[in-house]
Amino acid sequence: MHVRKTCEHGGVTLDHGAFTARETVHVCAASCTTEPAFEGERRPAVIKRQDALAQLLVPRTTVGYDVMTFVGLERYLRFRQREEIRAELDRRYGIKLSTGEISTLAQHFLVYLEALQKARAPELRKVLATDGGWPAHIDATGEGGRGTLFVVYAGWRAWVLGAWKIPTERADAILPKLKSAEARFGAPCAVVRDLGKAVIEAARDFNKGRKPKIPVLGCHLHFLKDVGKDLLADAHDSLRGHFRRFKVKSGLRSLARDLGRGLGTGIDKTRADILQWLDDDGRPPLPKDKLGLAVVRALAQWVLDYADDGTDAGFPFDRPLLDLYRRCQRGCRAAESLLRKSSGDSQVELALARFHRIVAPVRGDLPFQQPARILESRGRLFDELRDVLRLHPKETPRAQADGGDTAQKKAELRDVKKAVKALQASLRRRRPERGPAQDVRKAIDLILDHLGRHGPSLWGHAVSLPAAAGGGVRLVARTNVELESFFHEVKHGERRRSGRKVLTQDFEQLPAAAVYVRNLERPDYVAIVCGTLDALPKAFAALDAADRSRSLPVRQAKKPQDPADIVSSSLPKADRDLVRTDEMRERVAAEARSRAPRLPVRANRSGNRRLTP
Repeated sequence: MHVRKTCEHGGVTLDHGAFTARETVHVCAASCTTEPAFEGERRPAVIKRQDALAQLLVPRTTVGYDVMTFVGLERYLRFRQREEIRAELDRRYGIKLSTGEISTLAQHFLVYLEALQKARAPELRKVLATDGGWPAHIDATGEGGRGTLFVVYAGWRAWVLGAWKIPTERADAILPKLKSAEARFGAPCAVVRDLGKAVIEAARDFNKGRKPKIPVLGCHLHFLKDVGKDLLADAHDSLRGHFRRFKVKSGLRSLARDLGRGLGTGIDKTRADILQWLDDDGRPPLPKDKLGLAVVRALAQWVLDYADDGTDAGFPFDRPLLDLYRRCQRGCRAAESLLRKSSGDSQVELALARFHRIVAPVRGDLPFQQPARILESRGRLFDELRDVLRLHPKETPRAQADGGDTAQKKAELRDVKKAVKALQASLRRRRPERGPAQDVRKAIDLILDHLGRHGPSLWGHAVSLPAAAGGGVRLVARTNVELESFFHEVKHGERRRSGRKVLTQDFEQLPAAAVYVRNLERPDYVAIVCGTLDALPKAFAALDAADRSRSLPVRQAKKPQDPADIVSSSLPKADRDLVRTDEMRERVAAEARSRAPRLPVRANRSGNRRLTP
């Protein structure tokens, strides 16, 4: 090696801050070149940089690996904004970076992290094999129909093993991703999926030709939600339409606001007086003056607080509009009882009569009664199914996965399966063959149909471990709740960062590799890929050790890209950027202004009109 040059250049790291380095660069005396990275590329002679500096700074930049790691963790693990990261670097380390450079460093961090997981795939695969395999929880998420993110999740270890952006949730887009995860980490011991058509087809094709077959399990929670929505959604939506038609909720809100304005600033004392009135066991009439108006206001607010009757599990586990219906019924009867007891204050009685007029339509035979009756009868059937499946939607994912020992959970699974079969037999016996119970018959048929179609995928969670893993049996989680919770945390963090409730644009721009960052919260994963989080910059530097002529993101950008997914969405981002160009707009306008003769329009045999060239 001969000395090529001695140069001075700047650098910035967390440990050293901003500094100036004098570096001696060597070049091969025989002008040897490295192997071409891809066809047609001419590489320069072998150049040797100083190792001490090369392990600190990203090639061809003045920024250290530790700065890039800090920016990436703050952006994708703690979901901080660029200005927050910029201010934190300046405050703690005296490092001043532009917001644009912070964005670039965050993107490069993901490239290095994804490459590091690929480089450590053999070690990760060995650890997964010692567990007896890994159950693949698969699901996709997006926002507003865009930015669809498909994830393969190792359930027992809670690691993200694969993440890809796909055009839409289609079997032909999902299947290659499953095969890619298998090639890198080995075949999963089970696949847990939801009940979407695309995921079912992809899992079926993934299992085709295997001996023995991989258990493909349907998520119990998704199954229960699907049954509940099919049973209850129509009646629930009908009830919502009636409440909107009669303006029940808006009328109650308007009444509460009007009465609140009339009470003025003395509302705190009035609340205490209401509690004293409520404590009177003699059921006195409405008080006079402001206290009576406050009681009417509290009655309207009590009806509006119908969500308190639910369990915060969401529809269909909660039926909030049925709870509103019941509260309106009770509130209407309470108002009628109080109106019979004259308070002697006409203003209070007028306010109570106004409340009664708002909720009175709910007590009529039509139109509220029929959907409410259907919701109550079908809701009882749904609750029966929920009870035998023993699902608790609000339970924490880790509690569902780790609660109880294997023998206890295995016995519980047997009991659940036996209870579902007993319920299935009971529903067949209770199904009315004829007569006026048409809705009950349809509801029972719907539940039996779901059990018939998805029943085989609901069982088989006990996985036999190979002798190399110690033998025995280990259970796979019955639900995809942990993966759903994972998606929820990512979206919650993105909302915190962007301040936007609807993440359509954010999720479309979010790289798929961003979810790999969540693995860095798992100590067992960190120990394998880099030892500790403090050693992550050194692990990134090792990825550039073979070729420090340019950074990993630059090298990957020049490599031939993988074949793109089949475009199945109507307007993906790449096409949207194309059709929004000025050139496209001007060409269409120019063609529209042309004086070309119109083509004749003729009707074909089916009556459809078509252009005739």
